[in-house]
Amino acid sequence: MEKQYVFSAPGRTEIGGNHTDHQHGCVLAAAVDLETVATVWVDDSSLIQIDSEGYPVITVDLNELDVREDEKNTTASLIRGIANAFVQRGAKLSGFRAKVKSTVLPGSGLSSSAAFEVLIGTILNELFFEKKLSAIEIAQIGQYAENVYFGKPCGLMDQMASSVGGMVYIDFEDPEKPKVQKLEADLETFGYGLCIIDTGADHADLTDEYAAIPGELAQLCQFFGKKYLREIPKAEFVQKIPELRGKVTDRAILRAFHIYQENDRVRQQVEALRWDDIDAFLDLVKESGRSSWMYLQNITPAGAVKHQEVAVALALCETYLKGQGAYRVHGGGFAGTVQAFVPLDMLDSFKASIEAVLGENSCHVLNIRQQGGIRVN
Repeated sequence: MEKQYVFSAPGRTEIGGNHTDHQHGCVLAAAVDLETVATVWVDDSSLIQIDSEGYPVITVDLNELDVREDEKNTTASLIRGIANAFVQRGAKLSGFRAKVKSTVLPGSGLSSSAAFEVLIGTILNELFFEKKLSAIEIAQIGQYAENVYFGKPCGLMDQMASSVGGMVYIDFEDPEKPKVQKLEADLETFGYGLCIIDTGADHADLTDEYAAIPGELAQLCQFFGKKYLREIPKAEFVQKIPELRGKVTDRAILRAFHIYQENDRVRQQVEALRWDDIDAFLDLVKESGRSSWMYLQNITPAGAVKHQEVAVALALCETYLKGQGAYRVHGGGFAGTVQAFVPLDMLDSFKASIEAVLGENSCHVLNIRQQGGIRVN
C-alpha cells in the first residue's frame, strides 16, 4: 500500500505592525487554529500535483522551475518558486501528489497564501531535504516565491507567523536574520476572546492597492538615498517634510507617519503583554486601528463609495463593544477581515450582533495555535 504523509500549516493573525514588515519594521503576530492540511503521496515522477478542494488540479514540472510571466498571480507560481528555492539549496526533489483542504479561507485576511507556502515548504523540507531548514528559512522561501514568482511585493510577517507558530514578536531590521521571540501570552487568561470578522469584501483583485503602499514608501525613501523606512531616523524624516511635499504624494508622507508610530506601538505591546498589562495592550490595539484608517489609509480602496465593507465592520465593532475590548483592521486591509478582542462575557452577544448584519459565520472566534508548519504523521 502506498505510504501517505499528512502535513499542516496554520493561518495567522497580525496583532500589531500593520504593513511594517516590508519596511523592515517590527510586528506582533500569532498562528491561529485554522489550518491548511495536505495528505501527500510521493512518486518517482518529476511532477508536483496539488489537488485543492474546490479548485482544479495544479501540476508543476520539477524540470521547469524558471519564473514564468504567464503564471504570475497563480498558485502554480508559488509551488514553482518554492521548489526552485529548495533546488538552489541543494535539495533533490521528486514528484508527489497532494490532496489539500483548508479552513483558512481565501481573502480572509488570515493569510491563506502564507499557510499554503509554509505547507509546501514543510513538505519539501521533511520529505526531500532531511529537515535541514529552520522554520525561519521556510518562511523566507515562501516570501521569495511570493515576491519573485507570484509577483506580489509582500513582507515576511505572514509566512513567519505561520511557520514558527504561537504568538511571536519579529524584528525585521535585518530580514535575512530576523529576530524572533515567542511570547507566552494567553488572551483567555486575561478574559478576552479573539474574533476575526469577515467583512464580505474579497481582496483577490486588489494587488495594485497593496503594491502602492511599499511603492509609495520606496519613492519617499529614495529621496533620502535609502531603500526602506527603517534606515531613516524619524526625526530626519519629520525635518525634511517641507522638501518632501511635492516630490512625493502627501499619502506617502502620511503612510510613513503610520509606519514609524506602528513600530513603536509593537514594542510597547510586547512590553504590555510581558507585564500582563492587558489594558495598555488593548489601548495600543485601538491606536493601531486608528492609525491604519487615518494615515496608512488601507480601509477602503481608492475611490470606493458604494462598497466600504471594512469601514462598516469597524463601525459595528465600536458600537457593539461599547467601549470595552479593542478592534482594528489587520493584514493587508482594503477588504478581507477585521480583528476584535472581546470580553468573554460579551462574546456570544457580540458574535450574534455582528452576524445579524454581516451574515452567518462571518464572526470567527479563534484560538492561538502553538505549532507552526508541521508533519502530522
